Amino acid sequence: MPKTVDRDEQRRQIGAAVLRLASERGLDEVSVRTVAAASGRSPGAVQKYFRTKDEMLAFAAELVGERIERRMATVDSGLPPREALRALVLTTLPVDAERRAEAAAQLAFATRAAHHPGLGAIRRQIDEDVRAALGDWLASTGHGSGPDAAADCLALADAVIALSDGLALRLLYAPGDRDTLLHALDRALDALIPPAPVPGAAPHLRSTGLPPAEAR
Repeated sequence: MPKTVDRDEQRRQIGAAVLRLASERGLDEVSVRTVAAASGRSPGAVQKYFRTKDEMLAFAAELVGERIERRMATVDSGLPPREALRALVLTTLPVDAERRAEAAAQLAFATRAAHHPGLGAIRRQIDEDVRAALGDWLASTGHGSGPDAAADCLALADAVIALSDGLALRLLYAPGDRDTLLHALDRALDALIPPAPVPGAAPHLRSTGLPPAEAR
């Protein structure tokens, strides 16, 4: 009988090879030929699934987003909100080999996206999906204030994403500063979302963790 080929799995394997090349050698080194060599295929076999370099890059960018979403889904839903948010941010940071390769590839994608409308559109959609999901989660855990709590949660989501992006960049070029940067993460999250109160202690303010205007 003819061998059955799982098209989706083949695309994922090729996409993984793109990510490895992008993280190790940069996007300039990504081509049908180099990806074919890295994935153990002929150039013709790669082109059965991706006709051009841009198609490979677009798929690889989406693949990173899928991986992050899968890791986020494994975060314990029973954690207190502050601890759960920390765990969610950690799923995006380059604190192990796999996430380091993804972060390096994402940095390369972001640089190219500034001059490539197609890749830029994919990056914006991934960012918007993460923003919307995080904003919904923040709303579900009681955060958000003012006349439009949903909009406030999205603003808080933007702050968390900016924090994650900045830490990811620094961890890429200064991995030896990991402990210092993770402490910075904790301090920033304490300012944005205070930890759960200790029984018997005065309750923390919700929303962004800042005191009311009249108290500042």
